[in-house]
Amino acid sequence: MVEDVSSRILNSSAISPKAEVRNLDFYYGGTVHALKNINMMVPEHKVTALIGPSGCGKTTLLRCFNRMHDLYSGNRYGGEVLLDDINILDKKVDPIEVRMRISMVFQRPNPFPKSIFENVAYGLRVQGLTKRSAVDEKVEQALKGSALWDEVKDRLNDSAYTLSGGQQQRLCIARAIATNPDIVLFDEPTSALDPIATASIEDLVNELKQQVTILIVTHSMQQAARLSDYTAFMYLGELLEFNQTTILFNQPAHKRTQDYVSGRFG
Repeated sequence: MVEDVSSRILNSSAISPKAEVRNLDFYYGGTVHALKNINMMVPEHKVTALIGPSGCGKTTLLRCFNRMHDLYSGNRYGGEVLLDDINILDKKVDPIEVRMRISMVFQRPNPFPKSIFENVAYGLRVQGLTKRSAVDEKVEQALKGSALWDEVKDRLNDSAYTLSGGQQQRLCIARAIATNPDIVLFDEPTSALDPIATASIEDLVNELKQQVTILIVTHSMQQAARLSDYTAFMYLGELLEFNQTTILFNQPAHKRTQDYVSGRFG
């Protein structure tokens, strides 16, 4: 009996998408076929988690959204990633403009060797904002949005490296949201943090989805269940299942999904 693949993928009419992936393939070095015909929606103002075992293509897919793969020669895309009906993989689209609209927070905090203020202001300056009062206002808004303002408002000129690990990650989130992006990508943002800092970042992600659409890679099933509204399960470069998180975790349509979320492998 042939399995009904459509039963594993949420009906696209059931959600309001901010972005859409259509028939996406990706090749490392032009030969390693890392992503295979990925099709999925990214629901607007929701948290979508990408889960799956190591090497399944989660981070590879995440980095397609802001053209990070363009930084290395020989990589090749096929298919489309649509943001407001614009294919951001089109070579005519400037990847810098894409990264202004789709920000990214990495696995480990990576503040720039600048002051706290200048870390947040960096993207604003790239956008061409020069008026000091406007920069000041947006930096304050971003730091408040990342729940960091009260902790750093009296030390904005201090080096970002004087902050704790959790504070540095929240600073990176402030930097990511300062430019008013449409989507923020999180690549295992709490894997290098202690439980208290992790809880703080998770609370922040839940608050941020009121402002932006969020796509997050996580190895933690508990974190995906806590944080996400929708979950995509990937395996060997393919998207095996995509649905509301509660449904995917409690009533998975694919046996391999069930085995993974129940801890039988991964």
